Amino acid sequence: MSRLKRFTGRGSARVGAAFLLIFLLTAAFAPWLAPYSYKTQNLNDVLQPPSRAHLLGTDEFGRDVLSRVIYGTRIALAVGAIAVGIGVTVGTILGAVAGYWGGWLGMAVVSLVDIVWSFPTILLAIGFVAVLRPGLVSAMIALGLVSWPQYARMMRAQVLSLREKEFVEAARSQGLSDRHILARHIAPNAISPIVILATLGMASAILVESALSYLGLGAQPPAPSWGAMLSSGRNFIYQAPWLTIAPGLAIMFVVLAFNLCGDALRDALDPRKF
Repeated sequence: MSRLKRFTGRGSARVGAAFLLIFLLTAAFAPWLAPYSYKTQNLNDVLQPPSRAHLLGTDEFGRDVLSRVIYGTRIALAVGAIAVGIGVTVGTILGAVAGYWGGWLGMAVVSLVDIVWSFPTILLAIGFVAVLRPGLVSAMIALGLVSWPQYARMMRAQVLSLREKEFVEAARSQGLSDRHILARHIAPNAISPIVILATLGMASAILVESALSYLGLGAQPPAPSWGAMLSSGRNFIYQAPWLTIAPGLAIMFVVLAFNLCGDALRDALDPRKF
């Protein structure tokens, strides 16, 4: 059975992929899907409940909540993609170097991984954002800098198990350079666990960015970050609960989508099941 068939054969994978496709299309066509501008204020329509004019109501500035949730999809997916991209790039390079050459270089990478992992992820991210200055770009960089150890550890383990394989020895006997062996022979065979981790890491990055925005350290107003919407909506939780329900459900469903797809990928790419 092919990997694609094994992936699509799971009901949870199809549900996750469907949700993910919806979020991707929403982010891509946000200007056409949003009924209003996400930042246009209308003080005559403050805290209006859901209605035909505003399907998810309005916030304390009269802005349409549905439009802000739709545009918030762009921020969530961009943060996840860029943060995971930074983490994967840094982690796989350091992990490959540490696993292939080992020695003091490998021990230095392992020690650095242990140091980073000794701090809670959210606290370390807050520290990086505080140094870089609060903002969306700072949050992306911070999330990438706190997520790379998991990719480095996984890549190092994969390289350690592959560097003594027969096909690697054959490549060495042909006089190929270490860089060529790593790029052409080891990396393609070690990438599957990294893909799975990256998919699951997207969900984690979105959650942490929402937490940073909730604390005022992520996307700054008037950017429609779901975490910032939760933060402002908590002041009106009894008067206007739709302010927190809408972004909260958006976070829940996008994280669920990535987790379902990540679990399905893990089973589909498991070589023991072929």
